[in-house]
Amino acid sequence: MSAARRRQADGTARRTVDVGRRVVVLRRWGIALRLGRRPLVVCSVLTLTLAVAVVVSLMIGSYPLNPGQVFSALTGGQTGLVHDIVVEWRGPRVAAAVVFGAALGVSGAVFQSMLRNPLADPGVIGFSHGSYTGALIVILVIDGSYWQLVGGALIGGLATALAVYLLAYRRGVQGFRLIVVGIAVSAILMSLNTWLMLKAKLEQALAAAAWGTGSLNGVSWAQVAVGGACIAAFLLLAAALGRPMRQLELGDDVAASQGVPVASARLGLVLVGVALTAIVTAASGPIAFISLVAPQIARRLARTAGITLAPAALIGALLCLIADQIAQHIGPTPLPVGIITVMLGGSYLCYLLFIEAGRRL
Repeated sequence: MSAARRRQADGTARRTVDVGRRVVVLRRWGIALRLGRRPLVVCSVLTLTLAVAVVVSLMIGSYPLNPGQVFSALTGGQTGLVHDIVVEWRGPRVAAAVVFGAALGVSGAVFQSMLRNPLADPGVIGFSHGSYTGALIVILVIDGSYWQLVGGALIGGLATALAVYLLAYRRGVQGFRLIVVGIAVSAILMSLNTWLMLKAKLEQALAAAAWGTGSLNGVSWAQVAVGGACIAAFLLLAAALGRPMRQLELGDDVAASQGVPVASARLGLVLVGVALTAIVTAASGPIAFISLVAPQIARRLARTAGITLAPAALIGALLCLIADQIAQHIGPTPLPVGIITVMLGGSYLCYLLFIEAGRRL
């Protein structure tokens, strides 16, 4: 029972007004930032949990280490074998899992918020498969560099987004129609990808097939640095588009009435979401279902009306890191992380499909 109702039950004549959920106001240099108290607490707990998971990931392996050795290696106090294990061998993979997972979490949050549908995942609606097709053409046809992979993945993702948008447009774009069209386009692209690999040379096809499962094996610090810098830039752009994104959740007409340029805001959000997916795809292959699961878990933890970016990024980083550790230690040989994320996310996708179908009956 709320405070106002308790006072009324006690017969108190004083009137109270419920001003909504509690917020924390931060003021600095003339700027006031209002943060929900629960999302702030959730983000703090997730950050601490992620830090612990990073340390544990650097500790476990065929050569186990203790926390002191890990901290000493990270701060430059260790040399030799321990330094090589922590910094050179395990470090790039752990960093890639955190950075790429955060990017996928934000990408999923952008699409789910913009389309107002929990099924709006870049992988489900075909954008990830489009990025994979563009990168696959670069690998099999021109044997390109990392930057060419990024360009091919970005072009493929944007072309797929444009095709899905045009096919789903009927006096506007409804989220459920776009999901259905995206699933169809995704199936076509999967067939195209299979055909490309069947026509390629055996060595190229095997390498592309292993890369296409989504793997962090062999990720270097150079890829983490380049991909991390690009991802950081797009995360800042996503944060800048946070207010228009939340207004679009209310509908195009309401957003336009509040001064939001609907067309340009949606175009910017699509570019951000596709770019984040393309960067991750170019570096590690398509890591499935992180974009689908992370925003929904974050929304339920933060208990917000819409999907917020910061909790989604932290959940995405944590899920990707945990899935990669499971992939490394579940069997005698390390598995691609994409296999574990498919196993974890497939059941969640079935659950969402069941819920969405039930709401429309």
